[in-house]
Amino acid sequence: MRMSFVFRCRALLLAAFIAVPCFSQAAPPVPSVADAAGTPASLPRGYGGITLGMSFQDVQNALGDEPAFGYSAADVSFLREPNRNLIQAAGEGRSIFIRSWFHFTEGALYIITLELNPARTDHYSVFSALCKKYGNPSSLSPEKAVWQNDTVVLSLERPLTLKYVDRAAFQKLLANSAAASSAQEQSHLRFLEGL
Repeated sequence: MRMSFVFRCRALLLAAFIAVPCFSQAAPPVPSVADAAGTPASLPRGYGGITLGMSFQDVQNALGDEPAFGYSAADVSFLREPNRNLIQAAGEGRSIFIRSWFHFTEGALYIITLELNPARTDHYSVFSALCKKYGNPSSLSPEKAVWQNDTVVLSLERPLTLKYVDRAAFQKLLANSAAASSAQEQSHLRFLEGL
């Protein structure tokens, strides 16, 4: 019984410690960054010169101009799904980025994933900076904090990864995936009925 009480107290203290940077009275978010519903009005569509919606070639050019990403032309992969490509880059030890991934669908960038170097920054600093700039996250869990508006989902995931997602492109992929799954299930059912 005592062990359970101690465990619950520790869990509550940990949850309070994690939530303090964004939800403390001392540093409320700037009201102008969110609309009345609390949705951030303007979220970044990427980092540096690389933004969601860019073409494959434009991203390659931008990566070549930014040494922190550690990009080389050999880092391009073609995925099994049609019209899907991936660029992976590995930063050097002193770079802010350990690795980064740029996902494309139909020739446009729709997900940017940046694994940050813990020797150069930490989760608390990045989380605090995002809260200060974009307000409280729309969802918060021990695994990740998420800010979103109508066009972009920005997440900070543990241990130390930033992710930018184009909502419209991602929703379209999900809908196409669900339709393909449904067609496969119907085909399988017709096969079973024909036995």
